[in-house]
Amino acid sequence: MLRLTFTVLYALVALAAARQLPQSAYIEELLQTSNFDPRHSDDLQEDARLDVPELVRKYNYPLEVHSVTTKDGYILEMHRIPHGRDANNTPNRKKPIVFLMHGLLSSSADWITMGPGTAFAYILAEAGFDVWLGNARGNYYSRKHLRLKPDALLNTAFWEFSWDEIGNIDLPSMIDYALEYTGKDKLHYIGHSQGTTAFFVMCSLRPEYNEKIIAMHAFAPVAYMAHNRSPLLNTLAPHAKNLESIGALIGIGEFLPNNKIMTWAGQALCRDEVVFQPICSSIMFLVGGWNEEQFNATMFPVILGHTPAGAAVRQFVHYGQGIADKGFRRYDHGSLKNLRVYGSRKPPNYDLSNVVVPAFLHYSDNDPLAHVNDVDRLFRELGAGIKIRVPMTFFSHLDFIWGIDAKTLLYDRVINLMRSVDPQA
Repeated sequence: MLRLTFTVLYALVALAAARQLPQSAYIEELLQTSNFDPRHSDDLQEDARLDVPELVRKYNYPLEVHSVTTKDGYILEMHRIPHGRDANNTPNRKKPIVFLMHGLLSSSADWITMGPGTAFAYILAEAGFDVWLGNARGNYYSRKHLRLKPDALLNTAFWEFSWDEIGNIDLPSMIDYALEYTGKDKLHYIGHSQGTTAFFVMCSLRPEYNEKIIAMHAFAPVAYMAHNRSPLLNTLAPHAKNLESIGALIGIGEFLPNNKIMTWAGQALCRDEVVFQPICSSIMFLVGGWNEEQFNATMFPVILGHTPAGAAVRQFVHYGQGIADKGFRRYDHGSLKNLRVYGSRKPPNYDLSNVVVPAFLHYSDNDPLAHVNDVDRLFRELGAGIKIRVPMTFFSHLDFIWGIDAKTLLYDRVINLMRSVDPQA
């Protein structure tokens, strides 16, 4: 226990020292002074450095940047691809809206990282959808607040949130904005991992939002995690509360922010023909499940240029609480604060029967984070759930967004399903 505490403490201090955002000049300097083979792809380097708006525009897709301020002061940035480049490329307000929400430690970049023809946001735009990409509070694109500062010295007030607030406040704010801006009444929702958790939170706590969703597609749905097989999360779960307490004590509330060190690692250590690339893959698989055949390791520099994108320590703590008590409950602040916030000493369960919008649960047999048994329990408790297994035995958690064959195994089917329930699609 003591060793784990000091390990976590060391990691938090190291993360605090690496908070600055990617800078191309610095990355170039590191690459030039490295002892590694100097050969690298100029295109991959550029894609690793560009932010989402720059990256989308580089590939000649239209991109709009929108922001919305939540009722508790967080300023969230959204990215919109209103139409396609090669097909369905005429601006048209009648296009059906699809809202995409990223997972833990991620951002809107997840949906465009792998490039045109492969990344889901581009595929949706070409298929005739008005694509909106959300960003949760605290990630690279949503690190702003009307009063609080994310990098305040010895003050973690900005980071006192979990995916409870993301589902209860952020999602409704972004969905309302997108609908009002486009003049639509409803939209399609697609989430990956934490993006599914937040949706279940939203419709459990604010069931009126069922009326604003045509259908929901959950990629690797995460609510219950009693059977998860992640070595990292299962190791941290019993000590989750200590992790947040230590971070608060030394003034750190953020975990794994997007920084120039990770971008450099992708360029220098994880690119093709570098001896360390298999180690990079092993670390990735340790977190998200092993499926070497579906992972395009050549894209490592681009992936690490955008991921991780930062999250609050409390988001991990909340998942840890669910693993420990095998439930799906609101954040446990401790009995006294729970009494003040919830009116009970224990946090209440999320009422999944309130989720009555058609929810398609896309799951896989090899996903260590969205285990089949936990997906089954979620399915039984939802008001309207449909389970759909990805037809590949070893398809895993990260393959839902970066898998080589994700288009044929998943995306094409999702588009067909959206069209089947929406006459405008």
